[in-house]
Amino acid sequence: MNENTKIALHTGEPEYDRNFWNHARGADGCESVLAMCTDRATGGYPLPVVAQNKFSEALNKESLFRQIGTTMNALNHGYRIFAKDCEDIALWVPEGGHIPVYEGIEDFKEHKLESHKLAAFVKLDEDFIHDVSFHLENYLVQRFAKNFAKGEEQAFINGTGGDQPIGILAETYGAKIGTTTSALTFEDIYKLYFSVKPEYRANGSWMMNDETALYLRNLKDDDGNFLWRGSADTLMGKPVVISNEMPSIDDNTKPVAFGDFSYYWIVNRKLITVRTLKEKFTLHDQIGYLAFEFVDGRLIRPDAIKVIQIRA
Repeated sequence: MNENTKIALHTGEPEYDRNFWNHARGADGCESVLAMCTDRATGGYPLPVVAQNKFSEALNKESLFRQIGTTMNALNHGYRIFAKDCEDIALWVPEGGHIPVYEGIEDFKEHKLESHKLAAFVKLDEDFIHDVSFHLENYLVQRFAKNFAKGEEQAFINGTGGDQPIGILAETYGAKIGTTTSALTFEDIYKLYFSVKPEYRANGSWMMNDETALYLRNLKDDDGNFLWRGSADTLMGKPVVISNEMPSIDDNTKPVAFGDFSYYWIVNRKLITVRTLKEKFTLHDQIGYLAFEFVDGRLIRPDAIKVIQIRA
């Protein structure tokens, strides 16, 4: 049984849960029970299993990319791992015929996955913390989920890979350019749509910010009819996902993306850990909570999503 498995089992024990939340409320003498689970990279303690599950559920609801991407866990591995992806194959084979499995045995694309640290901070007045009617666990879980979702969304779109995940708009390893234009028109939307392979269009989604969506909503044809018709948030029959982390229409930006976002992998690398900060805030009758997430994200098939590039 490796160390991570032991920690996961220990955080599921009622005694750990009780001492974790007593420590979070500022009580002393809980550290001995929590000590074996101390995360050396953060100085914090992993959330108890019940709270960890609540957090995962809340984060999946708050996080845009966890709803449309693919999330997986790699909690029992080192800092860096390598994920491999290959093209899917389905062939009709005659009875007794050769099945060409081994011809593609080397047809794997390797993707390096790191363990990037994302921190979120919350502080609370001690009046709330010591009020028996105040549910500290639910409050912190929801606040951390919102904060981490916001940080993830920014990186999964605009991340460069330097101490953060590689976003879909990254120049290297990001989405490919489907079409280039100097002034965004609906013709560019059609071009982008058809630049994506049919297998990726089937489960495709659009992504843009509010400003770009409003711009496209106001475009009309020569007869004065709106080109984006209907009240539904769909475009060419595909859902439109709004993220204000996407850039607005300007020179050298990529304001619209389309494709199958399930090929964006989000890999959880560690359990969420929390440090309780009492001394720094005691003069203000407050307690601070610093939570850490270790995660990486990468588009494993750059042609699964394509973008419009605005050129001057």
